[in-house]
Amino acid sequence: MVIPVFGDGQDLAPLAEGLVTEFVRLGARWEIICVNDGSPQDAWSAIVALARRYPHVRGINLQRNFGQHNALLAGISASKGDIVITMDDDLQHPPDAVPRLIQALEGGDLVYGTPTGRVQGRGHSLAATISKLGFATVLGATRARHISAFRAFRGSLRRVFLEYDSPHVSIDVLLQWVTTRVVSVPVDFQPRRRGRSGYGFWSLLTLTVDMVTGFSVWPLRLASVVGLAFAGFGGLVLLYVLVRFLTAGARVPGFAFLASVIAIFAGAQLFSLGIIGEYLARMYYRNLDRPPYLVESSVNLAGLEHLT
Repeated sequence: MVIPVFGDGQDLAPLAEGLVTEFVRLGARWEIICVNDGSPQDAWSAIVALARRYPHVRGINLQRNFGQHNALLAGISASKGDIVITMDDDLQHPPDAVPRLIQALEGGDLVYGTPTGRVQGRGHSLAATISKLGFATVLGATRARHISAFRAFRGSLRRVFLEYDSPHVSIDVLLQWVTTRVVSVPVDFQPRRRGRSGYGFWSLLTLTVDMVTGFSVWPLRLASVVGLAFAGFGGLVLLYVLVRFLTAGARVPGFAFLASVIAIFAGAQLFSLGIIGEYLARMYYRNLDRPPYLVESSVNLAGLEHLT
């Protein structure tokens, strides 16, 4: 179990209790890896206290906030289980649904717990819809429909993470690069007990842009289509001017017409240059060899060789 933590960690104790109850009921060997992603509050103290209470709880303290997917990458890379499950730390993902995800793995390599209803506000739901459109661009509409942060996958898929060194991480894209056996399970997500989601509208929008430009060439193709479309539009404008001059002997009057055409073409050019700039930025950051995360400290990681 890998849990990225960003906040005060007050929900970790009841979450761990619920997970331990389910693991004992399953009779499974287990570990819980909590990754502190540079929380503004003292979540690390809560993780350390939990690790002292449960020997099978591991803690990873990142140097700063790297983002949820980077924190998940750190936890998944440190895990040793035959099945890896990821979930949020805010109790919206119910621990009693974990056995259903594990059981569903019999029919696939990757299982998503898909929410049965909306549990966030309208603004967050709109941003989530935009994010799903981004996933649909990269993965296809069918796969994107079921994606959530509550997921389980076979440990054999972990190999895709071990050699990944880009600072831009999308766990779902990496997983679906190595398997097409993806299934989903409907889960009743719970309302957030306290605080607000770390993913606001603009955060999700930025994440979507990073994902689409980092794992797809679709924006570049869009820029080509836009350029071709406006080139055709320019040809039609030129044809209109020539036909009017040859048939009526009149020129197309007006500064407004000329200014509008120039503005349209300048906008199309800047749009295309912006997309190209996003890809150049990805190449630049990749050449800097920036790591996806840095670990400041850890607790109970020495026992990861064998799950007991």
